[in-house]
Amino acid sequence: MADDFKTAQMNNPHLRNYVEKFKKTYMKVPEFVPSLSRDFKEIKYPNIIYPIGDPIFIHLYGTPNLKTRYIAIEPKLNGSEERKKYFDILDKILEYAPYSDIPENDEEFGKVVTKLFDMVAKVSSQKNEKKKGILSKITDSGKININKSERDKFLYLLKRDLIGLGTLEPIKRDPYIEDIHVIGAKNCQLVHKIYDMLPSNIEWEDEGDISNYLKNMCERIGRPVSDATPIVDGSLPDGSRINILYSGDVSLKGPSFTIRKFTDVPISITQIISWGTMSAQTAAYLWLCLEYGMSIFICGETASGKTTSLNAILPFIKPKSKIFSCEDTSEVKPPNPVWQQLLTRERGPEESRVTLFDLLRAALRSRPNYIIVGEIRSVEGAVAFQAMQTGHPVISTFHAANVRKMIQRLTGDPICIPQTFMDNLNVCLFQLAVYARGKFLRRVVSVEEIEGYYKEVDGVITRGVFEWDPQKDVHNFTGLNNSYILEDKIATVAGYEDPREIYDELDLRVRILEEMIARGIFGYYEVLDIIWSFYEKGLEGLPFQV
Repeated sequence: MADDFKTAQMNNPHLRNYVEKFKKTYMKVPEFVPSLSRDFKEIKYPNIIYPIGDPIFIHLYGTPNLKTRYIAIEPKLNGSEERKKYFDILDKILEYAPYSDIPENDEEFGKVVTKLFDMVAKVSSQKNEKKKGILSKITDSGKININKSERDKFLYLLKRDLIGLGTLEPIKRDPYIEDIHVIGAKNCQLVHKIYDMLPSNIEWEDEGDISNYLKNMCERIGRPVSDATPIVDGSLPDGSRINILYSGDVSLKGPSFTIRKFTDVPISITQIISWGTMSAQTAAYLWLCLEYGMSIFICGETASGKTTSLNAILPFIKPKSKIFSCEDTSEVKPPNPVWQQLLTRERGPEESRVTLFDLLRAALRSRPNYIIVGEIRSVEGAVAFQAMQTGHPVISTFHAANVRKMIQRLTGDPICIPQTFMDNLNVCLFQLAVYARGKFLRRVVSVEEIEGYYKEVDGVITRGVFEWDPQKDVHNFTGLNNSYILEDKIATVAGYEDPREIYDELDLRVRILEEMIARGIFGYYEVLDIIWSFYEKGLEGLPFQV
């Protein structure tokens, strides 16, 4: 790794300068690693640098006397002369931008920015290039002279600010970041997948700077923010959810926001099993439930990993199924080719707004095989239960820590589901962020089956099928030979003469999942291909024997 580190410093002067300054200050040399794994969690006081795509690097550093910090290392403008050059170039680019082709995506946008940059700036050591089109009117004498280092730096900063997320670009690129919490201009905290909550060196100059930053971001995502409308929920281009508290009289510590990051490729079910979030038996149980059209709620508290688990189990839906998703912000990613993605529209006149309630009603008219609701919070829950009654399986996330609280929320105001309707929901999975053995872990703490309302007890009867043992950190299958959903629902539809034979089918799927894990198959699309191949060809479709 030493050679890689030397090469990285040679190609990135800002990294070399940072490392030299760090060595002088702390008398230590950071360890350079190409990527992180969960094993790094055992390093209590890290001193590691990892790349997230040139020219950005991340340094994680902590000591017994210094809380571990997240330090983004990226090119920065140095001195007034360099700043003047940069903003002069930016002004010229904005002046000539209207004459350029309109880019259709970020990649094309980047090419346009590079082309404009080369037309308004000149690297002193390069020969003049012949210009074409309307921009040929810009002569060499009108160009701004820069050196090679400045060209690389300026181009990165231009693309970062015009195309990327500006100040937050390092965090956007870092695949190990889950959540971003910004409270005012100087306080940016991150939830790191390996090291949990960390303070960072990401900051803005002052409240005016962060206010302008949030205004620009909100305009780009189509959710304008102002003192009159100080609270905004929206989605960034990569699907991450953002919540903004803009006004100083609402957020007393200055403009603030939270971003929940989402990866382009969902986390696979085998990866979740290997992390211990759920067992292979639990996943196999969910596999059968989704294969045979059961309605499932994934419940838990905030930041418990509900949506991550939801996306991970969606490959269990048969590939030819027709999926409709209804959400406030784009989070769920079914892999099915027939997927209709619906989003609410909360802005504008009252008559033009589209709520989750409206989307669910529209979805029902299209006869989907599955309806996925990003999160049920209010009256849309009644439509979701109506969908279940008409034979449309529904998958959703829901805020509740246990089955009792879930039923209370569903049957109480404003959702108001009659208790007699509760048996339309088949399975409830409860996932929590727990603190165990000195670590924060995400665990499926229980899976409950809904049998239904019984007049004799004047309540809803549920049956636990999986339960997490926090002492041993294992998931116990308490529903073995006692599962209402497997025996009375799925086995009946599957045509088993003896309902207990369904447990053999469950064991087969457990073996498939465990074999994938044993072979290190953790890629989402690798896992998807194997599951769908099994649906199409049975055991012959598997790339291994079970």
